Amino acid sequence: MYARRDVLRAGATLGLMAASPWLRAANTDGLITRTIASTQEALPVIGAGTSGSFEVQAGSAQYQQLKVVLKAFFEGGGKVIDTSPNYGGADAILGQLLEEGGWRQQCFIATKIAANSRADAQEQWAGTLRSLRTDKVELLQVHNLRQWQIQLPYARELKQQGKTRYVGITHYLNSGHDDVAEIVRREPLDFIQINYSVNAPDAARTLLPLCQEKGVAVLINRAFDDGRLFARVKDMPLPGWAGEAGIGSWAQLFLKFAISHPAVTTVIPATGRPDRQLDQLKAGHGPLLTQAQQQALIEQFA
Repeated sequence: MYARRDVLRAGATLGLMAASPWLRAANTDGLITRTIASTQEALPVIGAGTSGSFEVQAGSAQYQQLKVVLKAFFEGGGKVIDTSPNYGGADAILGQLLEEGGWRQQCFIATKIAANSRADAQEQWAGTLRSLRTDKVELLQVHNLRQWQIQLPYARELKQQGKTRYVGITHYLNSGHDDVAEIVRREPLDFIQINYSVNAPDAARTLLPLCQEKGVAVLINRAFDDGRLFARVKDMPLPGWAGEAGIGSWAQLFLKFAISHPAVTTVIPATGRPDRQLDQLKAGHGPLLTQAQQQALIEQFA
């Protein structure tokens, strides 16, 4: 059973969405976009993740609230949504929401292979298509380099079959950067996904410049360090220069930091709240951070 307060909260959110022009649409000037080198397809710099936030029960108050989140996301110019078959059923919830909202054609689905063998990957892939309620995805990534020597060739086969448009690899820790960089040097890839944030900027040393050199698009995860950055800035004012970049919240600043690196294609923060979704989309508008501003943040959060 759902707590009464959760049902009331979702109902209030839906009502607010209908009543408030601010919640119905984000800035109509359009999100900043970056192109995928291998095709020149343009993607908005602000995307969305599903880990945690989409791990809900279909029909629940949280599920109804996610409908509002996705409405805000797509109406605000969002496109890229990242998921995985091992995110506690998040991919199935995403698939159902996209179908119910009629948003599949607007969505650039990035999902993953997370399996130890080719046979397991084949079975998982069939389940992924069922969960997402689609016959193909836009991006298929080898999750955290798991058996990548087996799974990357399989992903390429699916690409040749038209089941995915792009292939890539992912990791989420600094300790994986060297391995990711070595694969980027050796293997033709469309994408990588990696962590990058004000308190974990190591990707900018070698990996992001390497992706620029090789023409590999980049998705950024953990821009909020799984929420830990917000605990660090509680009751802390934004830097005095934040207003010059059109930044009105710490979330916007953390996202703006990530997209200010020219190698970054899209950052994928997750949220189950419409107000936070709209706040995050605002980071995709206005000027990017200067190198001096980026360095100041790195030093502040070191």
